[in-house]
Amino acid sequence: MFTFVSTHHALKAEKVLLEAAVKSAIIPVPRRISSLCGLAIKMDAELAPLAQEVMRGAGVQIEEVHRF
Repeated sequence: MFTFVSTHHALKAEKVLLEAAVKSAIIPVPRRISSLCGLAIKMDAELAPLAQEVMRGAGVQIEEVHRF
């Protein structure tokens, strides 16, 4: 799960991941996780490195990566 520095970055992440065909879902940040933004992106763990590369390439600022 990725958290973001702002809602803008979360929504941009959702868009670029969809365009790159990286299967993911935007969700509310779970209460146990503190975040500057109320949205997170979740996906299967094996997709996380590709997703991170896609998002960073598009200028998305990731706050944290959480593995569950």
